[in-house]
Amino acid sequence: MNMNNQSLLVIVTPVFEDVEASNRLFLELRKELGAHIYLVVVDDGSVRQHVDVASLRLAELKGVIVKLKRNVGHQRAIAIGLSYVADCIPNASQVIIMDSDGEDVPSTVKLLLTSLEHADVDVVVAQRKSRVETLSFRAFYMVYKLLFKLLSGRTINFGNFMALKPAAVKRIACMQELWIHLAGCVLSSKLRIANCPLDRGPRFAGQSKMNFVGLALHGFKGLMIFAEDVLVRVGITCSILAVLSILASLVAIGLKLLSYSTPGWFSVALGIIFLVFLQTGALTLMTLMLTGVVRGGLLTKVIYLDFIDNITHAGDLKKI
Repeated sequence: MNMNNQSLLVIVTPVFEDVEASNRLFLELRKELGAHIYLVVVDDGSVRQHVDVASLRLAELKGVIVKLKRNVGHQRAIAIGLSYVADCIPNASQVIIMDSDGEDVPSTVKLLLTSLEHADVDVVVAQRKSRVETLSFRAFYMVYKLLFKLLSGRTINFGNFMALKPAAVKRIACMQELWIHLAGCVLSSKLRIANCPLDRGPRFAGQSKMNFVGLALHGFKGLMIFAEDVLVRVGITCSILAVLSILASLVAIGLKLLSYSTPGWFSVALGIIFLVFLQTGALTLMTLMLTGVVRGGLLTKVIYLDFIDNITHAGDLKKI
């Protein structure tokens, strides 16, 4: 990693009711990267544990606390943080996005930045080598990646931990897909992506607030980014099934005419085939309607400033 006096490393991290872990993160970042970094901490509408600017001062770091009016969720909090960087910190030379709970290990930030130095790379994403997760989570994640590949035609093997160049930040910040799913937005951005295999660490403190339902919802939001691709693949599959059901019905009729079918077999077989045909047609129609709704939502312009309650600064950005 090459950081000179002209470079500015900005770290964006969302925090929701997790002050103990975030305080530990600030101290670890100070230890690993020194004082010449700038933190953009997005307090995602915390009620019981507000992030205080004193936490940054305690770690001897400069930065800003962006407090939101309400809880908007992990992905939107990151979108607000990136939008703030693109709008207010145009001189950022590298931008890191990471969680505040410690699972994105601070000591590995240097590895991301080293990979980002290549001229043909715009974004470096952390590809997990190992996870401190339960067996059920790992099984679900494997199934999800398989479904994502089948439905979208793309491979998703990374999360929020990534490093971006300034041009990549500007490009992603103006994409409406960012407000739905960060990883899906990066995949659809056409930016040049490099993978950096990293281990995932344990939480610094507390328990994860992501339950199975929330995890599943987050996963399928990634598919919403590629709604048209999903529609085409589902439509092709339904068309193939419809054609096969028609052929199967013709075979059933032929066997009936040739007296090869047993009593009652023809009506049952034809009924099942007809139901399959109706279901494939209905599924295609519903997918088309849902895609129209999703894409309509993606085109809605979101103004990040509308979500911000107040902004508190710790130190002068010009003195970094």
